[in-house]
Amino acid sequence: MIPWLPPGSDFPPLEEALDDPNGLLAAGNDLAPDTLISAYTRGIFPWYDPSQPVLWWTPNPRCVFRPGDFHISRRLGRHLRNADLTFYLDRDFERVIDVCAAPRDDDGGTWITPEMRAAYLRLHALGHAHCVTVFEDGELAGGLYGVQLGGVLFGESMFSTRTNGSKSVLALLWRLAPRLGIRLLDAQVESDHLMRLGAFLMPRVDFQRQLDALITDTTPLPWPKAPIRWNDATP
Repeated sequence: MIPWLPPGSDFPPLEEALDDPNGLLAAGNDLAPDTLISAYTRGIFPWYDPSQPVLWWTPNPRCVFRPGDFHISRRLGRHLRNADLTFYLDRDFERVIDVCAAPRDDDGGTWITPEMRAAYLRLHALGHAHCVTVFEDGELAGGLYGVQLGGVLFGESMFSTRTNGSKSVLALLWRLAPRLGIRLLDAQVESDHLMRLGAFLMPRVDFQRQLDALITDTTPLPWPKAPIRWNDATP
């Protein structure tokens, strides 16, 4: 059993999360900005489908990247150097979240409910949620959005509409990580795709220690808005 949390409640200790399903901690509460910021600083995030209440998760272990760990293959490197790519930070956040929310070919559903969409749009308006997009030959090729608190970027969702779209935006994030103040990227749950790109698994207790060290201030950090070309991107 997991606890039901009234709106505005504190979250239970992480050690009370279930092993099966991995990391399920609680249900209920709300998606207000203060609730989400409190959750993320403790390594907790919401994830549920439209037929469920809000569910809160803290998987063990956690799938993460560190700057310098991202693996750029020879093929991806050639694509980044030679394709007609233009990157944007925090351009059209609403479009990015809507593309991420569109049904995927694999299951036809989405976990980005209208309530979740509204919640992250509020976080973006407050300066906590950010997005990265890449355009190839003038057409949207990929993007992602997430929440930055201190030195941690909590990745929420990404998409590709062309080959290498999501890989390209991840590569740009790591090239710009020092400028953006990012020292750890939370990818939440392991996948073969992420592991091939350089992600690794971190025990929950170590992940929480990283959050405690890297999130000492939750003041929003602005991201640059000018278009970026790969060959011109500098840390």
